[in-house]
Amino acid sequence: MLKPPTAADRGDSPAVRSLPRIAEYLGLMAVLVLLVALFSALSAHFFSRITFTTLANQIPSLTVIAVGMTLVLIAAGIDLSVGSVMALGSAVLALARVEWQLPLSVAVALCLAVGLLAGLANGFITVRWAVPSFIVTLGMLEVARGGAYLVSESRSVFVGAAMGRVGMPLPVIGLSPAFILAVLVVFAGEVLLSKTILGRYIVAIGTNREAVRLSGIDPRPVVVSVFALSGLLAGLGGVFHVAYLESADPNSGIGLELSAIAAVVIGGTSLMGGRGSVVSSFLGVLIIAVLQTGLAQIGATEPAKRIVTGAVIVAAVILDAYRHTLGNRREHD
Repeated sequence: MLKPPTAADRGDSPAVRSLPRIAEYLGLMAVLVLLVALFSALSAHFFSRITFTTLANQIPSLTVIAVGMTLVLIAAGIDLSVGSVMALGSAVLALARVEWQLPLSVAVALCLAVGLLAGLANGFITVRWAVPSFIVTLGMLEVARGGAYLVSESRSVFVGAAMGRVGMPLPVIGLSPAFILAVLVVFAGEVLLSKTILGRYIVAIGTNREAVRLSGIDPRPVVVSVFALSGLLAGLGGVFHVAYLESADPNSGIGLELSAIAAVVIGGTSLMGGRGSVVSSFLGVLIIAVLQTGLAQIGATEPAKRIVTGAVIVAAVILDAYRHTLGNRREHD
């Protein structure tokens, strides 16, 4: 069985291969620092420990969902169902905990299972009938949202303080266990993408799926695995969301798929597939969080916040298009 060629196969040294990625990280960190400096100058209360810890404790759900979205986009797919799947998983968690009186660990496992099953369904339908993932996951968006309303009877359900401990800040450091777990998921996702055979296949499929198939590798199980991971992480996002609010809301996660895609694209993952980094996506999440928090602190109206955030997303997409064009020119030189 042939394997997708790597930079190592071409004789590039590890130091040479890492230079573009390091430059990307430094660029994103520079943007992050500039945003922090800008809002610190505009608001006397922005640059504070409370602001940064509060910001960090609000993003675990978006962070883990962005990890899954990164893998899907690199494989040249898209998952529009993550927000609704998160809501459905959290509704099932609340039902299992409050109505069925199941142990918290079992309720959490059911939430994760719901996400995994939704992701498997997305992946299976996509590869079995060759339906574009955009259409499949758009359908799952509606199915899962309807399921969330049905399970919760269209009302918020209080889960209890036991679940809330996962989302509460720890003494001294001020960060929640949910945030710490989300960061661990980021590093696990980066290891999977950059250090494993599965990660190499994901990149290769996003770069040229037909070439992968002709080399003797069946891309279908890999694509299903990617969507399954995205669904599982959406379920984990539901766990974090319930932990943060101590309740499950069937309206939660509306528009979250757009925020995840925005963070991933800002982080440099190509919408064309074949290129991206989980760590860069996490930096993209931080950029969006700082942008939204900073705009709120300086008193920007909701329409203004949406306009600015949308403009940043469009700028990131334009930059991605330029990078894609430049990459194609280099390949033909």
